[in-house]
Amino acid sequence: MTDVELGPETVEVHLENGSRKLACPECGAASPRYDTRERKWRHLDTMQYMTVLVAEVPRVKCGDHGVRQVRVPWAEVGSGFTAQFERLAIDWLGESNLSAVARLLRLSWDQIDGVQQRAVGRGLARRTLRPTRHLGVDETSFQRRHEYVTVVVDSSHGTVVHVADGRGREALGKFLQGAPASWLSQVETLAMDMWGPYISAASEHLDKPLERIVFDKFHVAKLLGDAVDRVRRQEHRDLRSDGDDRLSGTRYLWLRNPDHMTSEQELRFEELRNSALKTARAWAIKELAMTVWETSAADDAEQAWASWYSWAIRSRLAPIKKVAKTLRHYLWGIVNAMKTGVTNAMSEGLNTKIQNIKRAARGFRNRERFRNAIYFHLGGLDLYPRPVAHTKS
Repeated sequence: MTDVELGPETVEVHLENGSRKLACPECGAASPRYDTRERKWRHLDTMQYMTVLVAEVPRVKCGDHGVRQVRVPWAEVGSGFTAQFERLAIDWLGESNLSAVARLLRLSWDQIDGVQQRAVGRGLARRTLRPTRHLGVDETSFQRRHEYVTVVVDSSHGTVVHVADGRGREALGKFLQGAPASWLSQVETLAMDMWGPYISAASEHLDKPLERIVFDKFHVAKLLGDAVDRVRRQEHRDLRSDGDDRLSGTRYLWLRNPDHMTSEQELRFEELRNSALKTARAWAIKELAMTVWETSAADDAEQAWASWYSWAIRSRLAPIKKVAKTLRHYLWGIVNAMKTGVTNAMSEGLNTKIQNIKRAARGFRNRERFRNAIYFHLGGLDLYPRPVAHTKS
């Protein structure tokens, strides 16, 4: 330290570069000094004062790489902040959104966004995929108008390993194609919804996909629940035309777990489900499907589903018949899920966290920032600058 300048709100600490040997930061070769330039870095505040480090930093002229600025020990290349300050900002970003952290640290939105981008960049550059037995893939909405990103999750460790634009075949296919073969060979299951592009991508890039792809139980339950609701809506219209309002206000009764109903709701629902209503029949078919999933032995699963399908397809309920045909087509993946006990619950849970991140940020300007936020909060990355050791702030 050569000097300290104290202003009304800021303290500037002038440093001297102690290095007498100049080397190219790219290759380490001894190189002649080219010139020096003054650089400033925001540092941790001193008392109430914003603290800035100031130093004349040499640039060298390397025979191979041309003019390059030498590296300083207190900050990473390209950053206007010391490593300790970036570490603090990263900790705060883990607790709040960009706008709040920028305001509290007296930074611009773009400055704190740059901290997050650099953190994610270094984290991805350092990352080595950990061995995992189970992966999950799901879509999550980026903005309105059906804009999505595809999120691949390491279900064994609860982290996001890949985020891609859209939900088409390429979104998953490029990840599987680029993943190390030795890593991918250890993956036993890939859990997903019955989404054709994902199935197609996994079938192309996974060995023995018909043994490794599993379809999520909760997705099957949702398909059946939606079918029950379509039956209810149509039947409600038909009944009301005859002056019968029995199904008015019952939508959530058919979707809710009876164990979570109030006594009044339970009494009303018992009367409805024991009636001759088409909706009651659709609900019973849905409930039997869940019973098949939960109680059938894996070896008997196909026969149990065949019996269920026979009832569903003879139900004369178009929405139920449509779902039944879908489930029969993808029965192999359902049986895989029953045998392994694997669901896509981890992906669904992380999807909920992603939507919470989006709401806290009040949306994102583009997919790149959305991707960065997902990796930052859920990627399990080493985000901190080196070589400074991290101490939790």
